[in-house]
Amino acid sequence: MLMLPAVITHAEVPHVLSLFRQTLEQAAAKGGTEAAMLTVDGSSLNQFDSSALAVLLECQRMARAKGRAFAVQSLPARLTELARLYGVDALLQSA
Repeated sequence: MLMLPAVITHAEVPHVLSLFRQTLEQAAAKGGTEAAMLTVDGSSLNQFDSSALAVLLECQRMARAKGRAFAVQSLPARLTELARLYGVDALLQSA
């Protein structure tokens, strides 16, 4: 599971994506089924812009490219509303 940081704006994108890549690598190193669920937890996220949506969509793309299932949980209501506004809320299914 990847716990999102408290802040995701444009400046934090490379760091968060790096953390997710590490999470993917750790999951692969542990073995197990390829379809294991990789979850992103947004409960700590309190300051963000639309970059947070780009991060989540890229994390989902990376997980699927590795044959892994992907889910998000505990996203702030404002981020969920932003996803709905941009029409990508259906792409970010909650766990």
